[in-house]
Amino acid sequence: MTRIIAGAAGRVTLTVPKSGTRPTSDRVREALFSALEARDAVRGARVLDLYAGSGALGLEAASRGAASVLLVEKNPVAARIAKANAAVVAKAFGRADAPAADIRQSAVLPYLTAATGPFDLVFSDPPYELGDEDVAADLAALVPLLAPDALVVVERSTRSPEPVWPEGLAPEKPKKYGETTVWFATRADG
Repeated sequence: MTRIIAGAAGRVTLTVPKSGTRPTSDRVREALFSALEARDAVRGARVLDLYAGSGALGLEAASRGAASVLLVEKNPVAARIAKANAAVVAKAFGRADAPAADIRQSAVLPYLTAATGPFDLVFSDPPYELGDEDVAADLAALVPLLAPDALVVVERSTRSPEPVWPEGLAPEKPKKYGETTVWFATRADG
């Protein structure tokens, strides 16, 4: 069972596609959002959730005070589920000022090459089998869309190497949670 952990929609259960996605575990999301909140990276942020699946990462950010959330998911079934989950989360707010959650059914790289930003917080949770060069291309396309103090979070298998960071992103020390490694990078000028 996947659920929103905290915030205005805390404990809301999310629907997860039966196949084709790998939801971030509640344990990893809880640790990740504790780290993000310690940095004050969520409240008021414009969030981009790439390879969104059910939308759990972006919708957790919405529940915790993000200003807006954009979910990008190529799989049509997962995109429909993410849209339904966004509606459930918005309803849990019980008021008109729920953050906007927009869902785009698109492959990530084509979306990024046509998108406009800026984004303050970006989650990239590609399928573990996605090649390192594809992850690097996504990150390079993302840089022009980032706000000056943006934070990028990349979730990969612990067996995967460190992402190839493009100019414009400065990596930080990763955090490991079992089979999952979470990489952080900040916008770097110059």
